[in-house]
Amino acid sequence: MSFLVDVQELKDGLVIFRRGDVQHKNWYCRVRVPGSGRYKTISLKIADINEAKDRAFDHDADIRFRVKHDVPVFDKSFEEVAQEYSERQKSLVAAEQLTMRRWEVVEGHIRLHLVPYIGNLQIVHVGEDKWLGYPRWRKENGKGIGGKVKDGTIRMEMVTFRAIMNYAATKGYIRERQVPKDIFVQDKGRREEFTPAEYRHLHTTARTWITEGKNDFFVWYRTMAYNFMLIMANTGMRTMEARNLRWRDVDDKIDRDGRPFVLMNVRGKDKYRQLVAANNVANYLDRIRAISKAKKPDDYVFTTHKGERSGSLYDGLIADLLTVSGLLHSSSGSRRSPYCFRHTYATFRLMEGIDVYFLAKQMGTSVKMIENYYGHITPAKNAERILQGIPGWEPMDEAPGGKTGGVNAAPAESQAKPRTKKDK
Repeated sequence: MSFLVDVQELKDGLVIFRRGDVQHKNWYCRVRVPGSGRYKTISLKIADINEAKDRAFDHDADIRFRVKHDVPVFDKSFEEVAQEYSERQKSLVAAEQLTMRRWEVVEGHIRLHLVPYIGNLQIVHVGEDKWLGYPRWRKENGKGIGGKVKDGTIRMEMVTFRAIMNYAATKGYIRERQVPKDIFVQDKGRREEFTPAEYRHLHTTARTWITEGKNDFFVWYRTMAYNFMLIMANTGMRTMEARNLRWRDVDDKIDRDGRPFVLMNVRGKDKYRQLVAANNVANYLDRIRAISKAKKPDDYVFTTHKGERSGSLYDGLIADLLTVSGLLHSSSGSRRSPYCFRHTYATFRLMEGIDVYFLAKQMGTSVKMIENYYGHITPAKNAERILQGIPGWEPMDEAPGGKTGGVNAAPAESQAKPRTKKDK
């Protein structure tokens, strides 16, 4: 660097120098951080060379102590780390590991709320008090629907808060133990999912909505959006997984009792997993294939009219359908998005009495997450499971065919017919 003058090497990995681009004559030191290949530059704030050398050796010793005892070496403000994290997330958009919409949400959390709350406070000083104090500060300084910020909104902002702190730990800016471990604030009134009655109404409205398209182009897109909705509500896929789904990832299977089902290999940000779906999903996929211009194994399932991968996953169309049906906002006032179909799937499956462990495996998440989000779902039909073994409560036999009646995520239409190899 050309602005370094009077450079003196005190020992291997430690130099002092002055800067030629400033007016003062104070010394700086440059210390190599052991084991990292990185350097830290420190202003010594003294013009006397002998005292500067002493301070440089002190800083060298301090950095070695920090490295030995796992103490962060580099000091950065929360705002600097948050911006660095945001840029990292934005790079994932280019790699198609994150949607632009998701990055915009994260960037909004940082710019509009987290930075105003924490600001230039050094990241090493962001402790438990800041973490626990955020919900109260947010409610006192923010605005939401009806003038009140919902707990669900705060929770999502704290997800970003924790992600920034976790990123800081991985970069060595803070210790691992500084990453918040407390449970997020929960919004007990949050209901983004549809009730069974709402879902049936949405299905009925959708059929009319499709036929009212202005022309064949609009009818095509509405048909795609409708079948996308049905597939999401019957599989519990994440939107990222749906965006990455290709025809080669879908396979028809038969279980040991001869019943057909669909096996899907889905991919999220960085890993694959498998999920299964009832055979009605195969019919929805057939409808898409029949009108799609992308039908090869490597082609994406959810595409544009031109056969290109859909980046938006018909978000605007889904919003229009929800608006027409009067279901754009949930009973709590939250605006619904395509992700609500995943919530609906989980809710309906729990209402049918599915084991939480199997639901967690199907949805690619943890049992704890299922319990945290859907712990309020305690349908009366599970009374048999809860009361089993109590005197005076004898379990009833299942209905003929081994299935009890109830609500599921399929639309109110005739049962899907099993497909044969010829149908495929």
